[in-house]
Amino acid sequence: MEQKPPFPPFNEETAQQKVQMAEDAWNSKDPIKVSMAYTKDTEWRNRIDFINGREEVQAFLANKWNNELDYKLKKELWGFRENRIAVRFEYEYRNKEGQWFRAYGNENWQFDENGLMEKRYASINDLPIEEEDRKL
Repeated sequence: MEQKPPFPPFNEETAQQKVQMAEDAWNSKDPIKVSMAYTKDTEWRNRIDFINGREEVQAFLANKWNNELDYKLKKELWGFRENRIAVRFEYEYRNKEGQWFRAYGNENWQFDENGLMEKRYASINDLPIEEEDRKL
């Protein structure tokens, strides 16, 4: 049985651990490593994309990091309750043409009893920035 501690129900410490683990994994830019934190049949909404299952997650993330270069992410715990966590985040990247962006957003996460994320809903907005305006 796959497990990814800490397990719900979350308290402030364990919710913060989940957020930090997610930040570290996404900053690795390793689609397989990231996907292992999700259930095999995970459901995502990422902007306008609806993604189902680990294989689709891996393909989505591989494509993301092929197009979002020099990606750097920071997540912040916004709230938690039982098996759910809300996160605020920002990340920066440049596209293949060299234009830098800062993306802002919120995520709502739901976990199964084994600590794997079964649902991830992300709302994200991108802002073009100059390289000298980077914060991350």
